[in-house]
Amino acid sequence: MPTTLQLIKSDLKRKQAIFHQDGAEISLLRTCLTDGTSANILYRLAARCAKTRILAPFALLLQHVNRVYNGCVIGVKADFAEGFVIMHPIGVVINSKVKGGKNITLESGVVMGDEKGKSPTLGSHIFIGAGAKVFGPITVGNNVKVGANAVVVKDVESNKTALGIPAKTK
Repeated sequence: MPTTLQLIKSDLKRKQAIFHQDGAEISLLRTCLTDGTSANILYRLAARCAKTRILAPFALLLQHVNRVYNGCVIGVKADFAEGFVIMHPIGVVINSKVKGGKNITLESGVVMGDEKGKSPTLGSHIFIGAGAKVFGPITVGNNVKVGANAVVVKDVESNKTALGIPAKTK
């Protein structure tokens, strides 16, 4: 299991790679200064603190700082593997029960929520567009793209794109 610092480093390197794919050659330092990076780091630190009983109050403090400073709320028990990237944090809301694999990228306004005590489980290599909503006890497979403003309330198979309200796959 990777340490918190290894997770943060992985997140930063993945974000740098995303910029590289878009044609922007930026340093790791500049990556640290881009929109959303502080939200990623605060989430990772809060999640780590939440796992230790004595540090649990600090987890809630870090979550609060993330909400005030970045405009996003990420549950301290939400669990994302390496390569988790928040491109733009404003309006991002993630329930504490959400589980996610490697290389998940979120744009602004993404909401991943609970329905009757159950939250989404995400595979790996997923992109979720601006304003998209993912709710309930659903599974999103690997290599999935969720379009902007889509509302996902049913499982999405691997290698699909989910678009619309409610989302349909292509």
